[in-house]
Amino acid sequence: MANVDSALKDAMTIDGALGAAVVDAGSGMALGSLGSAQDLELAAAGTTDMFRAASRTLDALGLHGDRIEDTLTTLTHQYHLIRPLTRPGGSGLFLYLVLDRARANLAMARHQARRIEAELEV
Repeated sequence: MANVDSALKDAMTIDGALGAAVVDAGSGMALGSLGSAQDLELAAAGTTDMFRAASRTLDALGLHGDRIEDTLTTLTHQYHLIRPLTRPGGSGLFLYLVLDRARANLAMARHQARRIEAELEV
């Protein structure tokens, strides 16, 4: 099992990774962050709003048996990927990745994020 620091270091090995954070969806605060992407603390707070909106939408649609695997925001030069943590102790937390769109392989990044999330113990 990986702790937050080792999970973030692992996330930064993903091709095209510019930044990574583990974020508390309740407060918008990053439990840890790593990388040279823009202000990750500010981005974590803003991304929390998007995560909450997606969760509220699932509830409003009555999709209680479904869960968000990940959400993606595609920008001109970056991908922003949110992966909720599902392990015990991870409820209400998510892994946030900022990827350089020109260098990242989105399918591989999602696969690696899934692996990191599965191994992360908070």
